[in-house]
This record gives sequence, structure tokens and C-alpha cells, in this order.
Amino acid sequence: MTFPHIAAPGRGSTHPVAGAPLLCNALEHGLAGDGTTNDQPALAALVDRLGDAYAADGRARVIYCPPGVYSIRDAGTVWRAGVSLVGAGPGATRFLLSNAGNRADPTPLAFYTAALHDADPQRHLEYCTFADFEIDGSGVAMAEYNPLAKGLGLQYVVRGVFRNLYIHHTAATGLGCDFLQDCLIDGVLVVGCGRLDNGTEMGGAGIGIGVGGWGSVERANVVNCSAVGNATNGIFFELQVEGALRPRGLRVIGCHAEGNRFGVSDWGANGLIVSACTMTGNVEAGFHVSAKGTTSTAGRGGILSDCVIDGNLRDGISIGNTPGPYTIRGNRISGNGRYGYHQRSLGGEQQECAREIVIDGNDFYGNSLDAIRLDRPIRDALITNNRIRANGRQCGTGSRGGGDSVRYSEKTAVDRRATWQHDEHRGKVLRVGERVAVVAANDSTDLHLAPNRPGAFTAWSADTPAPGTPYELPAAPDVRAGITVDAALDAATIRANRIWDSHEPQTQTHGIWVTEHGSCVSCRVEENDLAGNAEAPIRLDTPPVGGRWERNHGDEARD
Repeated sequence: MTFPHIAAPGRGSTHPVAGAPLLCNALEHGLAGDGTTNDQPALAALVDRLGDAYAADGRARVIYCPPGVYSIRDAGTVWRAGVSLVGAGPGATRFLLSNAGNRADPTPLAFYTAALHDADPQRHLEYCTFADFEIDGSGVAMAEYNPLAKGLGLQYVVRGVFRNLYIHHTAATGLGCDFLQDCLIDGVLVVGCGRLDNGTEMGGAGIGIGVGGWGSVERANVVNCSAVGNATNGIFFELQVEGALRPRGLRVIGCHAEGNRFGVSDWGANGLIVSACTMTGNVEAGFHVSAKGTTSTAGRGGILSDCVIDGNLRDGISIGNTPGPYTIRGNRISGNGRYGYHQRSLGGEQQECAREIVIDGNDFYGNSLDAIRLDRPIRDALITNNRIRANGRQCGTGSRGGGDSVRYSEKTAVDRRATWQHDEHRGKVLRVGERVAVVAANDSTDLHLAPNRPGAFTAWSADTPAPGTPYELPAAPDVRAGITVDAALDAATIRANRIWDSHEPQTQTHGIWVTEHGSCVSCRVEENDLAGNAEAPIRLDTPPVGGRWERNHGDEARD
């Protein structure tokens, strides 16, 4: 079996080319690091010199940037194979990106792309390390969103390493590198990236990895990274080439995604593994699978395991438009503003039915509406061994108010006359005239509102309402079940789940609910413990057809 792009023995020369040292101190090669001098021309010249040397003798070179502030203005640097850039650590070695003198140029620190530089599997970058420095992209401004306005934007990289980087406030994606083979992204912190994304662009991520350039396998690991407050995804994988093979070999391990639009997303991989991560406070969903990417292709065959998915403003897990399979196993899925797990349609390619979705051994609790909501047809699903308790926390009746007891700020609404139950309005849309905001949490008198987009200073769709302006909160849904089937569910197995609510007051109304729009055909619903829900163990607005419904504790009438 052959492995493309694995280095052959003995490729490199014993001695470097004369005049091109293996380790270069940037301050000795034209860079100033004083925060004032434009260091981009000197950096570009040094990269070219060392890249030529690597091409000649096969010995990789390193540019070391001592502590300092390196101004990179008005042009990005086209990177070369065999050249690494390392600093003295984030905060010590800082690259400040700006384009005040050339607003047409997106000015990434380093880029190398198929469209601009003919990058491909034969003309790839290799042996490039970027480590121990900071990229500040706050100085880049453009008339419209440009996906090249990244911190690092490289394509077709072999044996690349991105380690201990702090990348923040870039106009587009912070670390946006595509087609990575045998690459490692380790300990990268991305904050506030995608500043120029107006909410309609699908760029603007913290870490964005395009896939589909190397065939069926792309070996890349994202480990120990944090993505906070980025415009779209914290960390995501996107199939870039329409009709290309969805690659295996991609992993996200031990990462944290907070306050992004989506925490971690799969937009076209095959067998993506996401494990031991935390996804919290994201605006749309903690974990997201959809066909929203450039090729309208959803991920499939992935595994999400051993993660904490908590306090996201809408869904904990949102999965749509994948044909399946997908496995959700051993996670804590709690305190989300709508559903814990949501199977739904999300634009792009339309599949009639997802197959072989597995939801096994998870802990669902404290979600605002249903723990598991199936709004899209599924066949051969397996929902087993989950603990599903005390969901449906969004139980508040409709509420109105105004006058001298009501006041507003950028992220709060207060009514001193209210007597609300804790978090009974979480996830609702608050309306004040023409303005809207989403409730992230509430106590007896205060509504705490979510920012209207990642990193925003206000929750409101327009200006902050004046004191006393009347508000309106809608009523909660009457039924908030542990498992809700609102689409065709065929040949599914729902077994050995414990679904109950022992909190006071009880808010999870039913264990299992099949709505008037849902159906269960040839399903096996067995050995579930459904005792202890607020209203009933099971509600069947559409009777099941075929299959087996038996030995469900709390629903002895059906046995």
C-alpha cells in the first residue's frame, strides 16, 4: 500500500546552501519589530530566500522573531515550502495586520492558495511550522467581506504544524487552511474572528479547514484549541470541491468552543471524530452538521463523544441534511435554550430520509424544550441507554409589561413587578415594539439577553428600548417531551432510556410524544422507564404502525 506525500528516506542534503542559514533571527534580516516599521517587505524577501534554499537542498529553515511588535501592512506574504515562522510566545511576539494604505488587499500574515498561486497536490507546502506568536487582525478594513482576510490562509499543506498561536479579530477566518495532510493544529486560541461577516457569509470562523483536496483520506488533528466569539463557526470542516470524496482522518480532541454562531461544525467530512470537547454559549448550536457549506454537502459517518454541550442559546446539537450515519455517544447535553438534540432540515441538498442515526448513552437535562426533537424523517435510528430528565424548563406562560417598573439595557430587560420562575423564559424571543432579543436566562425580575450575534455589545435588533416601553413574551409550548417525533420515523429502536422529571415544579410533560405530523412505523419501543413525567409517560397523536411497544415502565396500559 502506498501513502502519497510520505517523505522518502535520504531526501535532504547534509549541508545547507551557503548564505541561507537554517535558523534566521528576523531582526538580523531586515525586520524591525518596533511596531512602526512595515516589516512585510522584509519578511516576504526572507521567506523567498529561504524557500529557494529549501528547494535547492531540501533542508527546512526557521525564521525566529524575538519579542517585539511586527507591523504587517498593505500586503500578505506568499509562503514557501520548507519555511517556518516561530516567535517567543503570544503577547511577546505580535504581528499586527493592517491595510490602511491599500484597502483592496486583505493582508493575511501568510497565504498560499490554488486560485492565486496554483497550489495543488504537486505544488504543495511542506515542513512549515507556525508557532508561539500572536496575530492581531483588527487593523484590516475592507468595503466588503473578503474570505482572504485571514490570519493564516494556506492550501495544500503537508506535515504542517500550527502550535501555541493567539489569533484574534481578523476580518475573515482566523486560521483558515485547506487540504491538510499529516498536519497538527495544537493549542491555538482564536477570538473574535470574522469581524466583517455580516451574518450571511459562511466564512468568518475561528479555525476553518477545507477538505476534499487529497482524495479519501486527509490526516489532520485539531487538539487543545479554544475558539471564542467568532462570527460563524468556532471550529469547522467544509468540503471545498464539489463532487470530491468526503475524506476520513479528521479529528477534534479536547477543544473548547464558546460564544460563536456554531461551536463545532461538520459541513462535508466523512467520519469526523469530535471527542472530549466543551461547546457552550454558542448562538445557534453547540455542534452542527449541515449542508450550508460552499458545496452544499453535509458531513456523514461522524462520531461525537464524551463532550459537554451546555448552555447554547438554541440547540445543543443540530443535525440536518446529512444522509447519515452519525453517532452521538456519551455526552452531557444540558441547559440549552431550545432542544438538546435537533434533527432538522438546514438548507442545501435535500435528502428525503437520514439513516442510522445513533443517540446512545447521553445525559440530557435542563434543556428548555424537548431533549430530543426529530423534525426530519429518519430510518433505522437507534436511541438507547440515555438519561433524559427535567427538560422543558421553558415553561412560562405569556407575559406582558410596561410602565415605571420596566427598564432596559444593552443585554437586560427588567420588570420589578414580575415574579418569574427561574429560566422559565429561556430561549424565548422578547418583543419590544419592532425590536426583538433572545432570552439567555432569567430570574424572578430580570431577563438576561443573548448578544444578537457573536461578539456584539447589544442583544437588540435595533436601538435599546426606552424605559417603560411595553414588552411581550410568548407562551411556552404546551407539550415539552423527552423524545418528540414530528416526522416519519421508520424501523427505529428506542430502548432502555430513563425519561423522567423529579424536579419541582415538573416541566417535562411527557416521556415520548408522537405528534400529529409524526409517525412511527415498524419501530421497537421497549424497556424504557417513563415513570415520573409531569403529565403522562407517552402521548400518541398519531398511533404507531407495526413494530413493538412493550415493557415500558410507567406505560403498563400498552403492555
